Amino acid sequence: MARRWHDPKKLLWLLGMLAPASALLPSQLVLHTGVSAFWWSGAMLFFLVIPVVDALAGEDGNNPSDAQVQDLQHDRFYRWCTFLFLPVQYAGLGVACYLVTFGTLSAVDKIGYAVSVGLVAGIGINAAHELGHRVESTERWLAKIALAQSLYGHFHVEHNRGHHARVATPADPASARMGESLYRFLSRSVSGAVVSSWELEKQRLGRKGSGVWTIRNNVLNAWAMSAALFGVLVAVFGVGILPFLVLQAVVGVMTLESVNYIEHYGLLRGRTPAGRYERCAPRHSWNSDRIVTNIFLYHLQRHSDHHANPGRRFQTLRTFEEAPQLPAGYATMVVLAAVPPLWRRVMDPRVVAHYDGDVTRANLQPSARARLERRWVTDPERAAAA
Repeated sequence: MARRWHDPKKLLWLLGMLAPASALLPSQLVLHTGVSAFWWSGAMLFFLVIPVVDALAGEDGNNPSDAQVQDLQHDRFYRWCTFLFLPVQYAGLGVACYLVTFGTLSAVDKIGYAVSVGLVAGIGINAAHELGHRVESTERWLAKIALAQSLYGHFHVEHNRGHHARVATPADPASARMGESLYRFLSRSVSGAVVSSWELEKQRLGRKGSGVWTIRNNVLNAWAMSAALFGVLVAVFGVGILPFLVLQAVVGVMTLESVNYIEHYGLLRGRTPAGRYERCAPRHSWNSDRIVTNIFLYHLQRHSDHHANPGRRFQTLRTFEEAPQLPAGYATMVVLAAVPPLWRRVMDPRVVAHYDGDVTRANLQPSARARLERRWVTDPERAAAA
């Protein structure tokens, strides 16, 4: 009998619990040090500590074989890694609400704590992303529960049935265009996700002969979960907790959408002779095989395999040489994206290089098309250097 393959990273996935547990970290650091700046420790962890550790640890490079993928796909240990994220996530939210209501935090401390908790909510959306791709109804409902904290339950509908169908095309609100800043993208992606998810559910229910105003509407029942969660927290902690809840939700959504901005920036699927977009392939998503960030994000940075094979569970995802590579992990790239001139300096040459110097093959921001074509098409030396 063949010996079952052992995943060398198996126990490392338990470290993923440190992400939701980081919402509990600020109070302990402040308690033991007396330094109020630690209410911002979530931001310190995600945007300072993780990028440094990511750079030191380097890339993974370990791909399971086809046979090993089958072993991994059916190992329930990995499911529990995502299931356990939720109770830790909501424990952190509950403790935060208690401390904000009954503690002695200043206004600045509360903002810092909301940012720390909101970053956890953003990673919680990623846990929901993993759960939402599953065919099991229990996991899909757990995905909605994970999304409730960030008021972003419609993501469950839009991501699976909208984004995956339209990814790396101008029609996809979650695929960033070359020349589009993060801030312009945020407004387009957030509003586009709401509109698209509602339309998708309207079409689905219409095919069943039902109207949209029903509890079977997956957008409405997801939003109802958020309303129920916020209602319970306001009932327990008072209406004064509402600004904190809204701010952490906004931070969570911005975290998710900042990652969306990175994942497909400037990438465009070609057209087939029939005029349709080609099938999504590894070359249509940016990859980063940095092991530390991948452990915290359930292999999200192996994004090319995820889009090429959306049914695969996170532990089975592989990295491909043909996929365009980011120069760093997502945590670092989010910081770069926040400074548009720096982002363009780093990423625009990589987009052009991915298309062998032909910028016209990229997904270009319409208002920036003329400028980008002048810069790259009329300067062959610059394009060749890219």
